[in-house]
Amino acid sequence: MIGFQLNGSVVAVDAPAEMPLLWVLRDKLGLTGTKYGCGIAQCGACTVQLDGVAVRSCVVPVSAVAGREVRTVEALAGATGLAAVQQAWIDEQVPQCGYCQSGMLMTVDALLSQNPDPDDATIDRVVTNICRCGTYPRIRRAIHRAARMRRNGS
Repeated sequence: MIGFQLNGSVVAVDAPAEMPLLWVLRDKLGLTGTKYGCGIAQCGACTVQLDGVAVRSCVVPVSAVAGREVRTVEALAGATGLAAVQQAWIDEQVPQCGYCQSGMLMTVDALLSQNPDPDDATIDRVVTNICRCGTYPRIRRAIHRAARMRRNGS
């Protein structure tokens, strides 16, 4: 059994130590918001936060999260409504197919937690998730909007 915190709750899973966290989340715990894209940590569809840092869950063995905090896209919205990054995504009409969005949102949420006002160069360096629909200009606008919303307490 491997125990860790998941979206604020303690969980324990019976899984092989080398099983990727992605498959534990999806197949063992039923949290399907985290997507499988490439399986080699290149596309970012599987991004979750581990102790507040964006990681590609397809290459993180579940044994590496023992005793740590994992946060998935299911935890972004709170009791009072959507997170700023989710609302900014809607306001800027970012998603097309939407497949990459959960990983993109988790990457951006981690970025804004560490850097509340990132410039474009920082966004380019940190947000390396791939969007096959190519909505990168909208993504950039949404990141700046979410940063403003967070600073203004919205």
